[in-house]
Amino acid sequence: MKYYIIAGEASGDLHGSNLIKELKKLDNIPDIRCWGGDLMEQAGGTLVKHYRQLAFMGFIEVVKNIRTIFRNLRLCKEDILAFKPDVIVLIDYPGFNLRIASWAAKEEIPVIYYISPQVWAWKESRVKQIRKHVNKMLVILPFEKEFYKKWGYEVEYVGHPLAEVINNVQTSLEPIPETLLSPLNEKNIIALLPGSRKQEVAKKLPIMLESSAAFPEYRFIVAKATSLDDSFYDQFMAAYPNVRSIRNKTYELLMQSKAALVTSGTATLETALLGVPQVVCYKGSPVSYEIAKRLIRVKYISLVNLIMDKEVIKELIQHELTADNVKKELSRILNDQQAIRQIAADYAALKNILEEDGQASQKAAAIIYHYIRDH
Repeated sequence: MKYYIIAGEASGDLHGSNLIKELKKLDNIPDIRCWGGDLMEQAGGTLVKHYRQLAFMGFIEVVKNIRTIFRNLRLCKEDILAFKPDVIVLIDYPGFNLRIASWAAKEEIPVIYYISPQVWAWKESRVKQIRKHVNKMLVILPFEKEFYKKWGYEVEYVGHPLAEVINNVQTSLEPIPETLLSPLNEKNIIALLPGSRKQEVAKKLPIMLESSAAFPEYRFIVAKATSLDDSFYDQFMAAYPNVRSIRNKTYELLMQSKAALVTSGTATLETALLGVPQVVCYKGSPVSYEIAKRLIRVKYISLVNLIMDKEVIKELIQHELTADNVKKELSRILNDQQAIRQIAADYAALKNILEEDGQASQKAAAIIYHYIRDH
């Protein structure tokens, strides 16, 4: 059977790659074209467009790149028509994917959405569009099933794919190179995860780096995104010779870290599932932030806090994201034993929630495969 899978970010590439692996177990000779990244290509998909060419963050950035976005939409539609897939599988990335879903419905091409857009955070009215154009929605957060139910739309909860990813890799992770640590103790590491897009790294990494001087006994290590060149990071890190960096070993880095400074998004959940105390860092362009503040309807921006429905980890947002505040919160999660114990307990509860059903990729693949076969 023929599958067309669209992911627009690094996390979507990860979950898309695991979905492809599971589809190949069910379908002897699947024909898969995809928009995603290296992981989806390595898993067996024919890559049409890499997510690094698609990632525009914030309202202003989207407006500036609107021509490129519409050009990509046109290319995607043309490629789908030429490929003639049995199903289109959309992974998050709502600005792009919901437009594809609307178009595909008119073309009578079945659409399955795996990993729902965060319509519960803002633009709830998009549910009407999803209900009209998406044949089946597969959700990964426990509260999403009830959210859609109040809109009269039955969805299927498959569990969170990150839980299985973390469990699978933990036993096979190797220590990060000693050359990054010497002469410090290998356990005195602070991980910096500033994101995967140029805009977010440029706004958050300088503030994260500025806090490093207050913790001379720790080695700060930046986890570089595969989509960004070393030269891009050099402009920020040049003034901090004691800060190191690593690429393609984010999980290994987190496993050896005492704490982490993490940009909002999937990385907060990854950090929590690996048991690392963290401070969530978010800063957007002033205009984008003011617009978002008026539209977003949730209490928290990190998935950890949203799922637990309380402040498990501190969120430093926009004006609160200063070097002084970062130092204060980092010191707390490094030295306050009561705070450290509470975070560990909350992380354990979070893991139990996400592992309750398990094997999200396997379940999603089975639902997609049987849907096509039965229809």
